[in-house]
Amino acid sequence: MYYVYIIKNQNRNYVYIGISDNVNRRLKEHNSGNNKTTKPYRPFKLLHTENFQDRISAREREKWFKSGEGREFIKVHYF
Repeated sequence: MYYVYIIKNQNRNYVYIGISDNVNRRLKEHNSGNNKTTKPYRPFKLLHTENFQDRISAREREKWFKSGEGREFIKVHYF
């Protein structure tokens, strides 16, 4: 099982979209500073998750969230 997740910085307007097979572990990694990309934007809270049977499907959904339409969806539903 793979998950697409969306996390948001708790103090600023920074959103990160990713894929993982363990969302809780991945969120802890982001919040502990193990990810170079997100380290300066800590702390994070989990906004959204979706589960998929395979990595390919999860990757397609991740790409959609990172598109203009997907970013607009995030803005409408979470901001």
